[in-house]
Amino acid sequence: MAENDAQRSAIMYGIGALARHFKSRRDVYVSGDLLIYYREGNPRLSVAPDVFVVFGVAKRERPNYKLWEEGRAPAFVLEVASPSTWRDDLGRKRSLYARLGVREYWQYDPTGEHLPARLQGERLTPSGYVRQPAATARDGTLTLRSRTLGLELRAAPGREMRFRDPATGCDLLSHDEEAEARRTEVEARRAEAEARRAEAEARRAAETRAAAAEARATAAEARVIELEAQLRER
Repeated sequence: MAENDAQRSAIMYGIGALARHFKSRRDVYVSGDLLIYYREGNPRLSVAPDVFVVFGVAKRERPNYKLWEEGRAPAFVLEVASPSTWRDDLGRKRSLYARLGVREYWQYDPTGEHLPARLQGERLTPSGYVRQPAATARDGTLTLRSRTLGLELRAAPGREMRFRDPATGCDLLSHDEEAEARRTEVEARRAEAEARRAEAEARRAAETRAAAAEARATAAEARVIELEAQLRER
């Protein structure tokens, strides 16, 4: 359970953004803050990662996740640091995730008050977890690249974390951002349709005026011919 708004916002974003990113994959399960039971017959042995992704299992709603039934451990886990959890994230959970076979274990500190860096990650090797250094941009933005997800996670100073798809160069949007993007797209399409309608009306009006002018010119020319004929008859 989140202890503050910053932690809750990061957890909700992580779960939602990854779920939407993998929505077309029927063999990818994205969840978070859900109990994972890892030893059959002992319900006291459980862990609830803030955000996790499992490959090779059915995409469906679950009341909990039992490793002995599913047959696969999470491939990716993200823990969001809080005042009461960050030590456990770096200690007990780190050891547990290594034993369970979590290939990538990342930690994000939304306030920058608990971890050595706001964003840090580790990749599992035969000898245990090995630190995965984050790239640091000139503006202080930290970026980690996930081989497991095929995504990047970025933490810019003064901003919330965002996953990015390197194939498109675009961030994975939050639910609110995605809704706003859809509204903006609808409004843009409506404005474009209105502009096309106005252009068509203007074109029709111009064609009508041109046709009227041509008709007047034709009538005037016919009148001149008629008058010339009358003069010749005299």
